Amino acid sequence: MACTGSPVVITSSRSTPTTTTAAEPAPPSFTLAAGGDILIHPALTEQADQDGARNFVPLLEGLRQAVDADLSICHLETPLSAPGEPTYGYPAFSAPPEVATALRELGYDSCSTSSNHTLDRGAPAIRTTLDVLDAAGLKHTGSFRSPEESATPLLLDAHGVKVGHVAFTYGFNGIPLPQPWMANQLSTEGVLAAARAAKAAGAEVVVASLHWGEEYQHEATPQQREMARALLSDPAVDLIIGTHVHAVQPVEQINGKWVVYGMGNEVARHSEPRGITEEGIVTRFKFVKGPSGWAVEEASYVPTLVEFGPPIRVVDLTRVPANPRRTEALDRTDGVVRSLGAAIARP
Repeated sequence: MACTGSPVVITSSRSTPTTTTAAEPAPPSFTLAAGGDILIHPALTEQADQDGARNFVPLLEGLRQAVDADLSICHLETPLSAPGEPTYGYPAFSAPPEVATALRELGYDSCSTSSNHTLDRGAPAIRTTLDVLDAAGLKHTGSFRSPEESATPLLLDAHGVKVGHVAFTYGFNGIPLPQPWMANQLSTEGVLAAARAAKAAGAEVVVASLHWGEEYQHEATPQQREMARALLSDPAVDLIIGTHVHAVQPVEQINGKWVVYGMGNEVARHSEPRGITEEGIVTRFKFVKGPSGWAVEEASYVPTLVEFGPPIRVVDLTRVPANPRRTEALDRTDGVVRSLGAAIARP
């Protein structure tokens, strides 16, 4: 579910020509946006039906400006059904294929597909999901149709810069993985191997999507923080974006790099909403190439909220009028995101 100037000669009728030099060109740069869990419960499909022809765009329209970047990465939590096939909700999901076309129309370029729900409908659903994403024009990584696809690093174009995208999940809800190449299971060594392979294939920057942490918990676990330090101490990984816990988690800067422990839900409609499960963030990073290589020059986040209406809509909290529920979500999100001392901005 994404960049010279030459001398200018000025002639005067009263003097010999003089030469001025144009300003130094800006260094190469690109912007990246990343959003949280796309978790399609049946109530969201019902809303898309009400909006016409299973159209998920109105539901997600409030995110359009937040995800507008040179490269935008989403996290597809659930498998997708083939066109015309049945769809399913919790506990064994399979969402409508129209979700993929909506994400692409919204502006996303690539989706991570490794999650604890990857095997909900069995191994064949991996192929179906990836075929649907291909048809929608969305790149993907984290689950695979063949050993060859698994071994081929995903390189994305961001304003002419090659960005590697790798994705891993902590597990599959107890379902055995039929073949180790079908989906990426999380380990420090596995992430580093994939990131190094992406760099060897030509990636200038590598982004790691990690499905990890304890559900419904704002605090990053010791395991998350330990893994983040190990990964960001290696030159192969330049940014970590976290998913899974259905709650916003902190952002931290480590070794001059950034980790977003959890972006919350981008869209979901849990049967028992918790308040925090309707809150999320879209994170945004401006990478600039300097003498020492690529680094994030600007980091920011956009707080979001799923409002049940009716109609159900995702809103950008920086672009809608305040009300008590929105203020509550905004205050809580600001507090959590910055709780580890990260100097990260928001609109």
